[in-house]
Amino acid sequence: MTMTADAPKKDDPAATSGDTILSLNNVEVVFNDVILVLRGMSLNARRGQITALLGANGAGKSTTLKAIAGLLRTEDGEITRGTVSYNDKDITRMAADRKVRDGIFLVMEGRGIVQDMTIRENLRLGAFTRKDADIEAEIAEVYKFFPRLQERKGLAGYLSGGEQQMLAIGRAMMAKPKLIMMDEPSMGLSPLLVKEVFGIIRRLNEELGISILLVEQNANMALKVADYGYIMENGKIVLDGTGAELVENEDVKEFYLGGGERRSFRNVKSFRRRKRWL
Repeated sequence: MTMTADAPKKDDPAATSGDTILSLNNVEVVFNDVILVLRGMSLNARRGQITALLGANGAGKSTTLKAIAGLLRTEDGEITRGTVSYNDKDITRMAADRKVRDGIFLVMEGRGIVQDMTIRENLRLGAFTRKDADIEAEIAEVYKFFPRLQERKGLAGYLSGGEQQMLAIGRAMMAKPKLIMMDEPSMGLSPLLVKEVFGIIRRLNEELGISILLVEQNANMALKVADYGYIMENGKIVLDGTGAELVENEDVKEFYLGGGERRSFRNVKSFRRRKRWL
C-alpha cells in the first residue's frame, strides 16, 4: 500500500508548519449537568502525523476522544463551551455518524468488537456509512495488512487480545478514515503484542497517510511513535512538545517514564516543580 496523495510525508514541511486536521479550542465538557470533566481543553493534531495524548487515569483523555467523536450524549455528557474543528470546519455539534462519513473514526477502549459475529461481519460494520464501497475488495485490503485475521475462522470473540485489536483497527480502515483516534490500544496485551500493535500504528500512518490521535497509558511506547504529544492533568493540557522533547523532559520522566514499579502520586500535585498549569 502507498501513502495517499493528500497526506504529507513526515519530512514534508507542511507536516510541521501548522497544517492541522483537528483542533480543540478551550473545550469544556459537563456530565449530568454538574460534573465538569474537561476544563478548557485545547490541542491540535497535525495532518499526516501521530499525536499522543497522555495522562493519568481520570485526566479526561477518553472524554476528549468521545467529545471529538460526538458520543458524549450516550453518557449524559455535553460540550458546554469551546469548539471542535476538523479540516477547518466546526464539528462541535455534528452527529457522530456524519463525523464518520467525514473521515473521523474512533477505535474505542476495549476494542468494541461484536464477539458473536465473524471477523468478516465485524469488518463489514466498518463500512456501513459508505454507499459506494466495494466491500469485498476493501476486506481483501485489510487482510493484506493483517494476514493473521484471514487465517482465523469462527467468531471474533475467540480471537486473542492482540487479534481483536487488529480487528478493531481493520474495522476502522474499512471506513476509509482520514483521522483515526485510538483509546488505549495496548490495554491488556503482553509486551510482545504491545510492540506489534505500535508497529501497526506506525504503518497506518506511514503507509496509508492516516493521521492518528493516540490516547495511551504506555507513555514510553506512545512517545516513541508520536510526532507530537500532549500531557493532560485534571481536564486540561499542562505540557506539550514533540515526542523527542517529551521523552527528555524531567517531569515526564519522573511521572510517566520511570522504570520499575509504578509510583503512587495520589498526594502529590503533578508537575509541582515548575507549576506549568499556572
